[in-house]
Amino acid sequence: MSKKTLVPMGSKSFEGLKKINEYGAEYWSAREIQPLLGYTQWRRFEDAIKRAITSCKSSGNEPSHHFAGAGKPIEGGKGAVQLVDDYHLSRFACYLIAQNGDPRKPEIANAQKYFAIQTRRQEMSDAVAADLERLELRKNAAEEFKALSGAAREAGVNDKMFGVFHDAGYKGMYGGMGRDAIKRFKKIPEKENLMDRMGTTELAANQFRMTQTRDKLAREKVRDQRIAIKTHESVGKEVRDAIERIGGTPPEHLSPAEHIKVVEKRIKSTSSKLELEDKDAKGLTGNPEDK
Repeated sequence: MSKKTLVPMGSKSFEGLKKINEYGAEYWSAREIQPLLGYTQWRRFEDAIKRAITSCKSSGNEPSHHFAGAGKPIEGGKGAVQLVDDYHLSRFACYLIAQNGDPRKPEIANAQKYFAIQTRRQEMSDAVAADLERLELRKNAAEEFKALSGAAREAGVNDKMFGVFHDAGYKGMYGGMGRDAIKRFKKIPEKENLMDRMGTTELAANQFRMTQTRDKLAREKVRDQRIAIKTHESVGKEVRDAIERIGGTPPEHLSPAEHIKVVEKRIKSTSSKLELEDKDAKGLTGNPEDK
């Protein structure tokens, strides 16, 4: 892979290239977003554009509203100016190009992720968007829990003491309460996973606790079980102190959220839009009546 810095789609670099045409509609120059998508050859990038145009037509949308031919002036040697092929692209066109680009390119993968998130946000109500955020945090917390367990093993914690190690972090963060005590305090059924009932704020705080503990164990090269357990508890307490300093609610007093499986089921049942909104469907043509 090239060592050059990848510029992810959705960064200011992409949004910063946005222009406004005479209809008041936003558009992007294909030539300008080409490098953001990892293409060095215009010929190959134009192939992706042509596939996107076909996809646009197949989706029932008018390609001319989203892909407009244009000449882009390029200054050559001795000040000579040459017109080269270019396209003016609507946001929907950029999305289709990302979907039809080379999936092996990390830039294309970044673009697909960016547009998927943006499209999903537009399709969902604020409530469902909040559900999606919580679900992502829960998945991230699960991954961080696994990573922390691996770090604990490296730090000398044996398998039989894993429960004690993880409880130490909770005790530091929850004012002395371990996992089971927290569940009793919050009236969460014994068989349920505690993190499955955490809301967004609580999940984010716990993920931060685990991340910082893992980094501290590695940074200080801890190789002693007792010190590893003490480290986890002290980091938990530091997170709790930070929450208190900024006036946040102590984690044990955050109400339990509905089970994450209910949230996941609700997200899956949310129907996706198959048609563009009227304004978006007009793409580059905008709405002259609004001028």
